[in-house]
Amino acid sequence: MDERRATVLRAVVENFIESAQPVGSAAVLEMTRLDVSPATVRNDLAALESGGYLMQPHTSAGRVPTEAGYRYFVDGLGPGSLDSTGVRQVGAFFAHAQGQIEELLADTSRLLSDLTEYAAMVVAPNHDLDSIRSAQLVDLGGGRLLVVLVMSSGVVERTYVDVYSNPDLEAAAQGPAAGAASAVLAEALVGRTRTQPLVVPTTGDAATDALVAAALSALAADEPHPSELYVGGTAKITEQFEPASSLRSVLSVLEEQLMVVTLLRSLVDRGLSVAIGSETGMKPLAECSVVVAPYEVDGRTVGSVGLLGPTRMDYSKALAAVHTVSRRLSASLGDGDGAHVPTGFSRSAQE
Repeated sequence: MDERRATVLRAVVENFIESAQPVGSAAVLEMTRLDVSPATVRNDLAALESGGYLMQPHTSAGRVPTEAGYRYFVDGLGPGSLDSTGVRQVGAFFAHAQGQIEELLADTSRLLSDLTEYAAMVVAPNHDLDSIRSAQLVDLGGGRLLVVLVMSSGVVERTYVDVYSNPDLEAAAQGPAAGAASAVLAEALVGRTRTQPLVVPTTGDAATDALVAAALSALAADEPHPSELYVGGTAKITEQFEPASSLRSVLSVLEEQLMVVTLLRSLVDRGLSVAIGSETGMKPLAECSVVVAPYEVDGRTVGSVGLLGPTRMDYSKALAAVHTVSRRLSASLGDGDGAHVPTGFSRSAQE
């Protein structure tokens, strides 16, 4: 389309996002200051409707954007930037973020929702692809053992080792064999993923080898869980969908963790930062848009952050918030200075 009609379309989209009311030629002229007559703008609106970019809810009403109109608008947006208040809010959050990664991701979802007033989603790292950064066999006392794995993404996995059912194991767990077994596990596991084949040579010490075998058996039985999903600000979208049946459909999707995780991963894999309406591939989200960005650890994508809102969402603000938060989350989980360290583990233990 020519530049004038592109300007008219952008004006309609921006006005409708702000007002939620059909947009007429007078409003377009007021926003754009185009040096043309109202009749010319009306012709442009009619042409954009014929081209599938706009629609008219009813006769004599103004126009509203279609999915194609929103897509044209979004494709013309740059990455955008948060306002000074948002920048300070994000900076303060990551400067003081503490606790384990699960807490960080949950808090990040609430931060992203607070920045935008939409429902925010954070997909935790995919354990299947993580390498093991640290492995320890921890003596909890009383013959209780715990295998603690710190993954490359910062996720901490804990697996209990049953020693009570075997008197010999219980005795070994209370002696020096426990420390030796921890060293053997670290040597065998660090640098590998949970799904890689593993061959651990015996040490020749029966107690140590028995503890190592018990720990490996417990790890094999405790398969990595699917990536967790953290959702923040669900209540913020309750007034953005009409009728109520539309809201119920959206909320039902947010309750299906695997469905949302699959959707966000699919969008990232397809290289999409915004999916509008039917582009999500999910009928209950026909009136929604999703904005998503991946976050990384050691240069590898491990998860994603996203926003869910109505198709008339403020795309510029949403894109800026998602990309800013994803970059800061990557830095927080990375290996450099300021990286996030799970509570209870020193940085040397992770490295």
